[in-house]
Amino acid sequence: MIAPPEPLTDLEAMELALTEARQAAEAGEVPVGAIAVAGGAIVGYGQNRVIRYQDPVAHAEIVALREAAATLDNYRLNGVTLYVTLEPCAMCAGAMIHARIDRLVYAASDPKAGAAGSVMQVLNHPSLNHQMIVDHGLLAEESADLLRTFFRERRGS
Repeated sequence: MIAPPEPLTDLEAMELALTEARQAAEAGEVPVGAIAVAGGAIVGYGQNRVIRYQDPVAHAEIVALREAAATLDNYRLNGVTLYVTLEPCAMCAGAMIHARIDRLVYAASDPKAGAAGSVMQVLNHPSLNHQMIVDHGLLAEESADLLRTFFRERRGS
């Protein structure tokens, strides 16, 4: 009998999200990556694709949520944890609420557009009917460094 694979740890999942972010940077996109996990297995990968798709909503989170919904054959993503390298914006936070994910783990905070508490509190707002577990800070420095390097190179400084 073959033993089933071990479920991904939070660290392993965030490392994979960082790999997605690096690939986005190589493609000229803002380096944000996301991984959707259900039952310890990956059900969706995402990286920013707004430039490549010419789609303003093709953020890493949205791409990963779409793939997870297709994989699970359900628009409701109960039981899913989403790992993201940057705190979600209001659009992505809203999508997570509508998808009913169970948990969000993000690396770096976003002091310009973060909707998990940095700029606004979209997630777990007391008036909303869906609440999720939110954890942050895992590999935050690596994610922030990737973003800083990307924008520094883009500015040419």
